[in-house]
Amino acid sequence: MSPRELRDGRIDGLTPLTSLDLNAVNSFAGLARAMASTSFGGRRLGQALDVCLAMFRDPDCKVVMTLSGAMTVAKQGRIICEMIDRGLVQAVVATGALMAHGLTESIGLTHYAIDPDSDDKELFLKGYNRVYDTLELEANLNDVCEVVADVLEKCQPEQGVWSSARFCRAVGEELDRRDQGPGILRSAWLKKVPVFIPAFTDSEMGLDFSTFTMKRALAQKGGTRKTVSPQELFTAIPPYNPFLDLQEYARFVGAASTLGIFTVGGGVPRNWAQQVAPYYDITADRLNLELPAPRFKYGVRLCPEPVYWGGLSGCTYSEGVSWGKFIAPEDGGRYAEVLADATVVWPLLMKAVFEELDT
Repeated sequence: MSPRELRDGRIDGLTPLTSLDLNAVNSFAGLARAMASTSFGGRRLGQALDVCLAMFRDPDCKVVMTLSGAMTVAKQGRIICEMIDRGLVQAVVATGALMAHGLTESIGLTHYAIDPDSDDKELFLKGYNRVYDTLELEANLNDVCEVVADVLEKCQPEQGVWSSARFCRAVGEELDRRDQGPGILRSAWLKKVPVFIPAFTDSEMGLDFSTFTMKRALAQKGGTRKTVSPQELFTAIPPYNPFLDLQEYARFVGAASTLGIFTVGGGVPRNWAQQVAPYYDITADRLNLELPAPRFKYGVRLCPEPVYWGGLSGCTYSEGVSWGKFIAPEDGGRYAEVLADATVVWPLLMKAVFEELDT
């Protein structure tokens, strides 16, 4: 066995680390940069700041923000609004539940803290819906239903068919008309940022959309009966086509010279947003066409899940390279993945980003 060398890392070009000195930190950006020279999650957060700044400062980059988890119930909605208001993101892909719970804030309603060990049966009887340690009031969702119904009564989509992006634009315009407070869809409408909800029926808004359609169908039949069989009731189908979203998003991506993605959590929003690159590839191949091959150049993800739990829906950026979704780092791709609770690291990261962008 050869004798072991005792080399100094600098000889091999390794990066030396620095002990975190809080007395030398005077800002959130300074803290994140200092953490970049530490280890574990702290280093990842510092790396995320660098990638975010490169992505947001790239004048040719169109940034897609994907959102899952209970981020609006968790009171992170203002961060989303500010990212849109500042022009940092040009498209949003989210869960319907996240947008529905965000609507309650937009119309002046409130969420409440609760002990997660509370009696859930008792909470149900009181009209409280528990999301971890926070309550969404059923009364709030009833008010959201009224907003949905109001929009559907007033608005007529192009060719009479809705998509999630068309519906979100209409709701955003209605929220701006009401002017009851800031809101994600309001900010998105004002900034002309499309909001896509791929799993639209998996949300309060989707259910409200469907019940509105059934109510209208019953009214057309007389609407006086109190007893209707499920087989008769659930035949009313809303004028909604999810492929309108797919094609609108594909056009958005096709018009971008550079792509970035900022992801909170995983789930359908993350994967739906990323699959556009394979969509272009297989379309070109199966239709024998010459099409661009869009790839994400920048990416930042905040999610506590390890890859083997499956919630990342596309897993690591490295794995995404194998699917043709991302540019490999050796070819210029820049990525950062922070394995932490977004409600802890997202506010810190964006405060640091805003500080840097404002200087």
